[in-house]
Amino acid sequence: MRSTVNVGLIGFGTVGVGVARALLEKGHLLEQRIGTRVVLKRICDKDLKRPRPVRVPSSLLTTDPRALLRDPEIAVVVELIGGIVPAKTYVLEAMRQGKHVVTANKALLAQDGHELFAAADRYGVDLYFEASVGGGIPIIKALRESLIANNLNTILGIVNGTSNYILTQMREEGLSFHEALLEAKRHGYAERNPSLDIDGHDAAHKLAILALLGFGVRVRLSDIHTEGINHVTPADIQYADELGYCIKPLAIAKQVDHELEVRVHPTLLAKTHLLANVNGVYNAIYVHGDLVGAELFYGRGAGQNPAASAVLSDIADVARNVAMGMARRVPAYCPDQKRLRVRRIDHIETRYYMRFLVIDKPGVLAKISGVLGRYDISIASVSQKERWAARIVPVVMMTHEVREANVRRALEAIDSLGVVKAKTVAIRTEAPRGQ
Repeated sequence: MRSTVNVGLIGFGTVGVGVARALLEKGHLLEQRIGTRVVLKRICDKDLKRPRPVRVPSSLLTTDPRALLRDPEIAVVVELIGGIVPAKTYVLEAMRQGKHVVTANKALLAQDGHELFAAADRYGVDLYFEASVGGGIPIIKALRESLIANNLNTILGIVNGTSNYILTQMREEGLSFHEALLEAKRHGYAERNPSLDIDGHDAAHKLAILALLGFGVRVRLSDIHTEGINHVTPADIQYADELGYCIKPLAIAKQVDHELEVRVHPTLLAKTHLLANVNGVYNAIYVHGDLVGAELFYGRGAGQNPAASAVLSDIADVARNVAMGMARRVPAYCPDQKRLRVRRIDHIETRYYMRFLVIDKPGVLAKISGVLGRYDISIASVSQKERWAARIVPVVMMTHEVREANVRRALEAIDSLGVVKAKTVAIRTEAPRGQ
């Protein structure tokens, strides 16, 4: 059994600082628990002059990644710089040098994961990535190992804390979207340019990883229908509440009729849903399997310490594998034997919340209902709300299950009516199996 496993860290930003601190402070604890000493041997970052809230020996620091990637004494490389370039180059070079890799890089895994997994197979090394989805929530290990005997049919995730915080503030404080976004920036929950979060792309990266692990299906980012949350208003949140729902930013992967639906968008959830009370910056992933039924994984999805916890979990697993000479003990994922096809968004079927802004006069509802009926859209409930402005009123409808393509065609026709004064808001609902 190998007594010491050396680790090299590429990326000394927020998460890298957390990982370095945890390795330096918890090395003894890890050794007690896994029976192997884990040593932080080298840290690489292009900017070493910026002050950081952790003290490390200067001998550990370098700006040259080759000093780390080609060091024969380093067995594990931790990549925490994010993005595709140059992260992909460093990960592949580490594998070529026979080093195991731990990464938190969701964008890289979503775009080029299959190439990285193939390289790990080719070079006989491990690739671990717990921190790529859900921060400190151990969802990757659960899908790779704990739920390995289950056939999953549904994965629903609140996997972006920024979007969840904004919608929570809008509901609890009555803020507009832009006011809630400013609050998120003030508290450090949103980046200066928050588009990756609020437009749904961050969640789409994570969903691609979840779909691969849960269903064994390689999903291209272009296959994932992605919508942001910026069209949701406080009024929509209030009307949904009156109907017994809340609005959550969901990443959805589920098997329907031998096809896989993969989509990211704001979603109406019944208040009794397991995900309904996941608020603020917290993340949660709902999983339904044929053996375990419904399970919920909940916790902090971002931040220095939760991410560091996930990275150290991977380091401990890889170090144990190295020490015991058991690399490749856990496969990166199990390919789908049924070869599920990704379902086009036009073909999904679900219930819809719709909010129309119309002129307050007789016959308007009949016109809207007539268009919906023409496209086989059945109305489950309808209510007219208090006026927003002179002669302008919101009308809120809930539909029965209907095909997406029909909804799109119907709304295009409705929005062209002279009595409709703004683009209709349409939000899908979700009711998972077992609830």
